Amino acid sequence: MVNYGILLRFVLLVLLSGVAGPGRAQDPDNLVKIEKGTGKVPTGPAWRWANVDSAFGVLPAGVHVYRTEDRMEGRLSVAYYVEAPLKDMGLDYTTQVGYGKRLTPMEYYKQEGGPVVVINTSFFSFKTNGNLNVVVRGGKLVGWNQPSRHPKGDSLFTYTTRSAMGIDRSRRADVAWVFTDTTQPWPYAFEGGPVVARGRDSVPKLAALGDRHWKKWKMETVVGGGPVLVYDGKIRVTNEEEGLFVRGEKDIHPRSAIGYTKDGRIIVLAVQGRTPGVATGVTLAEEAKVLADLGCYEALNLDGGGSSCMLVNGKETIKPSDKTGERPVPSVFLIKKRS
Repeated sequence: MVNYGILLRFVLLVLLSGVAGPGRAQDPDNLVKIEKGTGKVPTGPAWRWANVDSAFGVLPAGVHVYRTEDRMEGRLSVAYYVEAPLKDMGLDYTTQVGYGKRLTPMEYYKQEGGPVVVINTSFFSFKTNGNLNVVVRGGKLVGWNQPSRHPKGDSLFTYTTRSAMGIDRSRRADVAWVFTDTTQPWPYAFEGGPVVARGRDSVPKLAALGDRHWKKWKMETVVGGGPVLVYDGKIRVTNEEEGLFVRGEKDIHPRSAIGYTKDGRIIVLAVQGRTPGVATGVTLAEEAKVLADLGCYEALNLDGGGSSCMLVNGKETIKPSDKTGERPVPSVFLIKKRS
């Protein structure tokens, strides 16, 4: 009899073999000259926003779009965010993956019947098109975290818990650091902080993380990325612990992010960058400051750079930085009107 759990773990290992970072082996972002900021959290309000609902056609009640052209630490900026009420049962907060393929946000928009919002989410491998972060759709795991990293010259694998935001059946949101096991139906969530562990197995079991303060994260919808930017109402950037953008605190990039407020609003943010004379992008600390100023109780960074793209009613907000336009991605977060 075939043990499908073991088979799936083997397939995942093959797909992720040789991946040393968040899917950057053939990433065109590697060819971009990176601008640098201070790496520090800005003082004072980050940006001023203007409502631009009218630019995006008819929106569901409670869904609003905001735009800024304000400066960040003296640099030109363009950014958009969407806010939507979590408890509105006329809206569906969900995800979609490419199932082995990468699609542009516009292709997802057409495939999914015209959602209100589409935004890129997970980091991914350009070699395999596979997600490197957890994705849950309708309560089922459809994307898994990269199980380990193998630093060059190190005899041990490094196990990391990458961050994600989940929404449960009661429309409650949560941000946590997550571990996935392909033999299990649910991700495991660590609250309070990420867990970093090391070992000889490239695809570890939960016990290898050496921490018992976890819970089965039974969420209907989950989007993964990293690092955490805001946690328990405070700016907290955990890039070092998550093994993402290590020593990259000063790097300026286009960014995508998602978070939630204590009064029950989802915040989805897209920051334009790499468009000379128009917008440069932001650092992780600057992105965290923006989200905190918007009232996010918890929030995390998503894949950025050339992947950053957000559509509202099928219309682009920020201009994607790739010369070819929208970059195909393996997963997206969607806000849809329920029929």
